[in-house]
Amino acid sequence: MCRNIKTLHNFEPPATEDEIQAAALQYVRKVSGSPKPSQANAAAFARAVDEVARVTRHLLAELVTAAPPRDREVEAARARERAAKRFGRAA
Repeated sequence: MCRNIKTLHNFEPPATEDEIQAAALQYVRKVSGSPKPSQANAAAFARAVDEVARVTRHLLAELVTAAPPRDREVEAARARERAAKRFGRAA
């Protein structure tokens, strides 16, 4: 489940709200051990996702770095290349 959480800091353009929500959802899924909560737990699950997203937005806003911003396309190409090597497929 957590393999889908991607680094959100220091990219140009900055992380979108959708990316932050997706990371929060993956985190809550992992911590809860449930990819989809029961109806009895749905409200608590949704609140947790919202809280994690809120804290993530604050964290990203406060982080500082001297490194130049990374390019999303370059990082995606590197990830595809690693996957191709790992799983034996052509890139």
